[in-house]
Amino acid sequence: MPERPTTTETPARQNVTFPSAGATAHGYVALPPSGRGPGVLVIQEWWGLTGHIADVADRLAAEGFVALAPDLYGGSVAHDSEEAGRMMKALPVARGVDLLAGAVDHLLSRPEVTSDTVGAVGFCMGGGFVLYLAAVDPRVSAAVPFYGVIQGELPDFSGLRARVLGHYGEQDASVPPEKVEELRETIREQTGTAPDLRRYPAGHAFFNDRRPAYEPGSADRAWRDTVAFLHERLG
Repeated sequence: MPERPTTTETPARQNVTFPSAGATAHGYVALPPSGRGPGVLVIQEWWGLTGHIADVADRLAAEGFVALAPDLYGGSVAHDSEEAGRMMKALPVARGVDLLAGAVDHLLSRPEVTSDTVGAVGFCMGGGFVLYLAAVDPRVSAAVPFYGVIQGELPDFSGLRARVLGHYGEQDASVPPEKVEELRETIREQTGTAPDLRRYPAGHAFFNDRRPAYEPGSADRAWRDTVAFLHERLG
Protein backbone atom coordinates (compact mmCIF):
# COMPACT_ATOMS: atom_id res chain seq x y z
CA MET A 1 0.00 0.00 0.00
CA PRO A 2 1.35 3.50 -0.80
CA GLU A 3 2.15 5.74 2.13
CA ARG A 4 -0.52 8.26 2.99
CA PRO A 5 0.49 11.78 1.96
CA THR A 6 1.32 14.42 4.52
CA THR A 7 -0.69 17.58 3.83
CA THR A 8 -0.81 21.15 5.08
CA GLU A 9 -2.86 24.24 4.23
CA THR A 10 -6.50 24.12 3.09
CA PRO A 11 -8.14 21.04 1.59
CA ALA A 12 -8.12 22.67 -1.87
CA ARG A 13 -4.45 23.74 -1.75
CA GLN A 14 -1.98 21.35 -0.17
CA ASN A 15 1.76 20.98 0.29
CA VAL A 16 2.36 17.24 0.18
CA THR A 17 5.12 14.72 0.75
CA PHE A 18 5.17 11.28 -0.85
CA PRO A 19 7.63 8.44 -1.49
CA SER A 20 9.51 8.74 -4.78
CA ALA A 21 12.76 7.34 -6.17
CA GLY A 22 13.71 5.81 -2.85
CA ALA A 23 13.30 9.04 -0.91
CA THR A 24 10.66 11.49 0.30
CA ALA A 25 9.56 13.95 -2.35
CA HIS A 26 7.65 17.19 -1.94
CA GLY A 27 5.07 18.90 -4.06
CA TYR A 28 2.07 21.19 -4.31
CA VAL A 29 -1.45 19.93 -5.00
CA ALA A 30 -4.45 21.98 -6.11
CA LEU A 31 -7.93 20.43 -6.09
CA PRO A 32 -10.87 21.46 -8.30
CA PRO A 33 -14.03 23.04 -6.86
CA SER A 34 -15.80 19.66 -7.02
CA GLY A 35 -13.00 18.05 -5.02
CA ARG A 36 -12.45 15.39 -7.69
CA GLY A 37 -11.15 15.22 -11.23
CA PRO A 38 -8.58 13.82 -13.65
CA GLY A 39 -4.94 14.02 -12.59
CA VAL A 40 -2.35 16.32 -14.19
CA LEU A 41 1.33 16.79 -13.37
CA VAL A 42 2.74 20.32 -13.63
CA ILE A 43 6.50 20.14 -14.18
CA GLN A 44 8.64 23.11 -13.22
CA GLU A 45 10.92 25.35 -15.26
CA TRP A 46 14.64 25.40 -14.46
CA TRP A 47 13.90 28.01 -11.78
CA GLY A 48 12.27 25.46 -9.46
CA LEU A 49 8.82 25.10 -7.92
CA THR A 50 8.03 28.81 -8.06
CA GLY A 51 4.87 30.79 -7.48
CA HIS A 52 4.26 30.74 -11.23
CA ILE A 53 4.22 26.93 -11.31
CA ALA A 54 1.90 26.80 -8.28
CA ASP A 55 -0.35 29.30 -10.08
CA VAL A 56 -0.49 27.02 -13.14
CA ALA A 57 -1.58 24.18 -10.84
CA ASP A 58 -4.27 26.46 -9.37
CA ARG A 59 -5.50 27.37 -12.86
CA LEU A 60 -5.72 23.71 -13.86
CA ALA A 61 -7.65 22.98 -10.68
CA ALA A 62 -10.11 25.73 -11.58
CA GLU A 63 -10.63 23.91 -14.89
CA GLY A 64 -11.58 20.68 -13.09
CA PHE A 65 -8.26 18.83 -12.71
CA VAL A 66 -6.36 17.54 -9.69
CA ALA A 67 -2.98 19.18 -10.31
CA LEU A 68 0.29 18.07 -8.69
CA ALA A 69 3.47 20.11 -9.09
CA PRO A 70 6.34 17.94 -7.82
CA ASP A 71 9.43 19.72 -6.50
CA LEU A 72 12.40 18.36 -8.47
CA TYR A 73 14.92 20.55 -6.60
CA GLY A 74 13.99 19.58 -3.05
CA GLY A 75 12.95 23.07 -2.00
CA SER A 76 15.60 25.13 -3.80
CA VAL A 77 14.64 27.96 -6.14
CA ALA A 78 17.08 29.70 -8.50
CA HIS A 79 17.52 33.46 -8.29
CA ASP A 80 19.19 34.02 -11.66
CA SER A 81 19.79 32.14 -14.91
CA GLU A 82 23.34 31.13 -13.98
CA GLU A 83 22.13 29.47 -10.79
CA ALA A 84 19.17 27.91 -12.65
CA GLY A 85 21.54 26.43 -15.22
CA ARG A 86 23.70 24.87 -12.50
CA MET A 87 20.66 23.40 -10.75
CA MET A 88 19.29 21.96 -13.97
CA LYS A 89 22.64 20.36 -14.84
CA ALA A 90 22.86 18.89 -11.33
CA LEU A 91 19.62 16.96 -11.94
CA PRO A 92 20.37 13.96 -14.20
CA VAL A 93 17.58 13.16 -16.62
CA ALA A 94 17.20 9.62 -15.30
CA ARG A 95 16.87 10.91 -11.74
CA GLY A 96 14.26 13.46 -12.77
CA VAL A 97 12.23 10.82 -14.59
CA ASP A 98 12.38 8.55 -11.52
CA LEU A 99 11.11 11.38 -9.33
CA LEU A 100 8.31 12.11 -11.78
CA ALA A 101 7.30 8.45 -11.95
CA GLY A 102 6.88 8.59 -8.18
CA ALA A 103 4.73 11.68 -8.60
CA VAL A 104 2.54 9.74 -11.06
CA ASP A 105 2.24 6.97 -8.44
CA HIS A 106 1.15 9.53 -5.87
CA LEU A 107 -1.30 11.29 -8.14
CA LEU A 108 -3.02 8.06 -9.22
CA SER A 109 -3.20 6.87 -5.59
CA ARG A 110 -5.12 9.94 -4.46
CA PRO A 111 -8.85 9.33 -3.87
CA GLU A 112 -9.70 12.64 -5.55
CA VAL A 113 -8.27 11.51 -8.90
CA THR A 114 -10.89 10.05 -11.22
CA SER A 115 -8.64 9.10 -14.17
CA ASP A 116 -6.53 5.97 -14.58
CA THR A 117 -3.95 7.86 -16.61
CA VAL A 118 -2.51 11.36 -16.14
CA GLY A 119 -1.65 14.39 -18.16
CA ALA A 120 1.72 16.12 -17.90
CA VAL A 121 2.24 19.82 -18.58
CA GLY A 122 5.74 21.26 -18.31
CA PHE A 123 7.70 24.40 -19.11
CA CYS A 124 11.29 24.85 -20.37
CA MET A 125 13.24 22.14 -18.49
CA GLY A 126 9.88 20.74 -17.38
CA GLY A 127 8.68 20.59 -20.97
CA GLY A 128 11.65 18.40 -21.77
CA PHE A 129 10.82 16.20 -18.79
CA VAL A 130 7.23 15.86 -20.05
CA LEU A 131 8.66 14.18 -23.16
CA TYR A 132 11.21 12.07 -21.27
CA LEU A 133 8.52 10.83 -18.89
CA ALA A 134 5.88 10.16 -21.55
CA ALA A 135 8.43 8.21 -23.60
CA VAL A 136 8.82 5.61 -20.83
CA ASP A 137 5.63 5.77 -18.75
CA PRO A 138 2.42 4.54 -20.46
CA ARG A 139 0.36 6.02 -17.62
CA VAL A 140 0.89 9.44 -19.24
CA SER A 141 -1.82 9.77 -21.89
CA ALA A 142 -1.57 13.53 -22.56
CA ALA A 143 1.81 15.26 -22.88
CA VAL A 144 1.97 19.07 -23.17
CA PRO A 145 5.49 20.53 -23.40
CA PHE A 146 5.75 24.31 -23.44
CA TYR A 147 9.04 25.23 -25.16
CA GLY A 148 10.50 21.98 -23.86
CA VAL A 149 14.27 21.91 -23.61
CA ILE A 150 15.78 18.49 -24.35
CA GLN A 151 19.12 17.98 -22.60
CA GLY A 152 21.19 16.02 -25.12
CA GLU A 153 19.78 13.52 -27.60
CA LEU A 154 16.08 12.95 -28.08
CA PRO A 155 14.66 10.04 -26.11
CA ASP A 156 13.44 6.83 -27.71
CA PHE A 157 9.74 7.41 -28.39
CA SER A 158 8.94 3.89 -29.58
CA GLY A 159 7.09 3.22 -26.29
CA LEU A 160 5.17 6.51 -26.30
CA ARG A 161 1.46 6.05 -25.61
CA ALA A 162 0.56 9.68 -24.98
CA ARG A 163 -0.77 12.15 -27.48
CA VAL A 164 1.51 15.19 -27.65
CA LEU A 165 0.47 18.84 -27.91
CA GLY A 166 3.51 21.12 -27.88
CA HIS A 167 3.77 24.91 -27.74
CA TYR A 168 6.89 26.68 -29.10
CA GLY A 169 7.88 30.26 -29.79
CA GLU A 170 9.06 31.20 -33.28
CA GLN A 171 11.75 33.47 -31.80
CA ASP A 172 12.96 30.96 -29.20
CA ALA A 173 16.74 30.56 -29.50
CA SER A 174 16.65 27.80 -26.87
CA VAL A 175 14.41 25.61 -29.05
CA PRO A 176 14.91 26.77 -32.65
CA PRO A 177 12.51 25.72 -35.43
CA GLU A 178 14.81 23.00 -36.74
CA LYS A 179 14.80 21.32 -33.32
CA VAL A 180 11.00 21.41 -33.22
CA GLU A 181 10.87 19.79 -36.68
CA GLU A 182 13.40 17.15 -35.62
CA LEU A 183 11.20 16.34 -32.62
CA ARG A 184 8.10 16.13 -34.82
CA GLU A 185 9.72 13.79 -37.34
CA THR A 186 11.32 11.59 -34.67
CA ILE A 187 8.01 11.03 -32.89
CA ARG A 188 6.20 10.43 -36.19
CA GLU A 189 8.79 7.91 -37.39
CA GLN A 190 8.96 6.02 -34.09
CA THR A 191 5.23 5.96 -33.26
CA GLY A 192 3.43 6.32 -36.59
CA THR A 193 1.56 9.38 -35.26
CA ALA A 194 2.67 12.97 -35.73
CA PRO A 195 2.56 15.15 -32.62
CA ASP A 196 0.69 18.45 -32.69
CA LEU A 197 3.55 20.94 -32.29
CA ARG A 198 2.42 24.55 -32.60
CA ARG A 199 4.40 27.74 -33.08
CA TYR A 200 3.57 31.18 -31.78
CA PRO A 201 4.87 34.70 -32.57
CA ALA A 202 6.83 34.76 -29.32
CA GLY A 203 10.11 33.84 -27.69
CA HIS A 204 11.11 31.44 -24.92
CA ALA A 205 8.99 31.41 -21.73
CA PHE A 206 6.11 33.24 -23.45
CA PHE A 207 3.60 31.64 -21.07
CA ASN A 208 5.27 32.84 -17.86
CA ASP A 209 3.47 36.02 -16.85
CA ARG A 210 6.19 36.77 -14.29
CA ARG A 211 8.99 36.99 -16.88
CA PRO A 212 9.79 39.72 -19.44
CA ALA A 213 9.16 37.36 -22.39
CA TYR A 214 5.47 36.90 -21.49
CA GLU A 215 3.26 37.23 -24.58
CA PRO A 216 -0.39 37.29 -23.48
CA GLY A 217 -2.00 36.57 -26.83
CA SER A 218 0.08 33.46 -27.45
CA ALA A 219 -0.18 32.40 -23.81
CA ASP A 220 -3.97 32.65 -23.78
CA ARG A 221 -4.35 30.68 -27.01
CA ALA A 222 -1.97 27.96 -25.84
CA TRP A 223 -3.77 27.72 -22.50
CA ARG A 224 -7.24 27.33 -24.01
CA ASP A 225 -6.02 24.61 -26.35
CA THR A 226 -4.17 22.85 -23.52
CA VAL A 227 -7.24 22.71 -21.29
CA ALA A 228 -9.40 21.38 -24.13
CA PHE A 229 -6.75 18.78 -25.01
CA LEU A 230 -6.47 17.57 -21.41
CA HIS A 231 -10.24 17.23 -21.09
CA GLU A 232 -10.38 15.34 -24.39
CA ARG A 233 -7.68 12.89 -23.29
CA LEU A 234 -8.53 12.54 -19.59
CA GLY A 235 -12.23 13.32 -19.26
